[in-house]
Amino acid sequence: MIYLLKHSLHRNRHRERFGLLDELLHNQTLTREQLLGKQQKDLSAIIDHAFNNTPYYHEKYAPALGNGANEHAVSRLPILHKDEVIQHRDEMLARDLDRRTLRTGNTGGSTGKPVSFYYDNHKSELMRAGMCRSYMWSGWKPGQKILNFWGARQDLKGGSSFSKKVNDYIAAEKTIGAYEYTDTQLHDWAGYIRSYKPVLLQGYATILAELARYIIENRIRMPETVLGVFSTAEVLYGWQRELMERAFGCKVFNQYGSREIPNIACECRHGNQHVFTDMVYLESLSFNNEDRLVITSLTNRVMPFIRYDIGDSGRLKEGGCACGSPFPMMEMGLCRSNDIIRTGSGKSVYPSYFIHLLDGLTGIKQYQFIQDETDKITLNLVSSSRLSSGILSALDGKIRTEVDENMVLEVNYVDEIKRTVSGKHRFVIRNTA
Repeated sequence: MIYLLKHSLHRNRHRERFGLLDELLHNQTLTREQLLGKQQKDLSAIIDHAFNNTPYYHEKYAPALGNGANEHAVSRLPILHKDEVIQHRDEMLARDLDRRTLRTGNTGGSTGKPVSFYYDNHKSELMRAGMCRSYMWSGWKPGQKILNFWGARQDLKGGSSFSKKVNDYIAAEKTIGAYEYTDTQLHDWAGYIRSYKPVLLQGYATILAELARYIIENRIRMPETVLGVFSTAEVLYGWQRELMERAFGCKVFNQYGSREIPNIACECRHGNQHVFTDMVYLESLSFNNEDRLVITSLTNRVMPFIRYDIGDSGRLKEGGCACGSPFPMMEMGLCRSNDIIRTGSGKSVYPSYFIHLLDGLTGIKQYQFIQDETDKITLNLVSSSRLSSGILSALDGKIRTEVDENMVLEVNYVDEIKRTVSGKHRFVIRNTA
């Protein structure tokens, strides 16, 4: 009875979200042909919208579209790169929008180039609806408990206020700040899972794998309520999946998306990654002998992302899946990889902490944090201007307060940051033991 009451209150608070979820659930009952037909209509519509309503796309697409043809061949359109988003963010925004109703998001800068973007409440609610649909593939039902282990400090809002506790209770969802951890915290987190008894766990692959390792090594029994573990935000390796499945006794589902384009794909119970073609148009193109993923959001009319080179590699797969889903399949290639920073006091700090230290700073083209010594972090910057003494002091103080009081920050201004042999840019590197 309490579960039904809480869920009813949550649905009432988020009517748009659950209305969108109903639409998404209907879409997955369509045939493959119906879905692809819908995708083509949505693709033409978003291209038309971008061309007719944003200064940037109007100028960029004019050579290919002329005065706006009704039929669009997407392959004629140029690729959108991160540098262009950074440089032309405001021109990519649709005309006649009240900016006071918009919010600004920041990517993790996984390619070493942090991207900021505008979004509205509709995008936020659609993102959550898409996540709910993915969760349901595990057997989870809306209203059942979810426990998040989140590695991005800036996403954790509301503190421990009474109103936040009430909202979390009604939403049946809690989030643990997991941007850093010690063995003591791993012990406490394992204990919290036992007492909270969630149905789903969700978090960054590295954090979940470390927690799983601790649980296995200390023979801690997990509650039977857990139906699935959702790994997100970074590459999920086979050894990490194995640890999680052993520790939590359930299936691990790999999600794929980004802050600027969420809900790109998710893994089903048969281990295949399905592309949500009702939300994105996904291409795999060959760049320098690498299959790169190029993504178009079919739903973002505030700041369209069309043929966006997201910085990951992968390819589309032919055929169907035994799960019966009409959504086509894909597989990821070698993706970006980053390290956990370890301090002299024994603390492990998640890479996303350092990524988001630079949120909101302008003029930064590329960056890379390197730990060559236990008590020293070097920040290499490719920037159009030097950081002010005030900003440097604030960054240094933040690291000493939140990471380790003995940690020294050194900033170097460089002309370029070299990529790895595979062409990737690692933005957090640890060279210490």
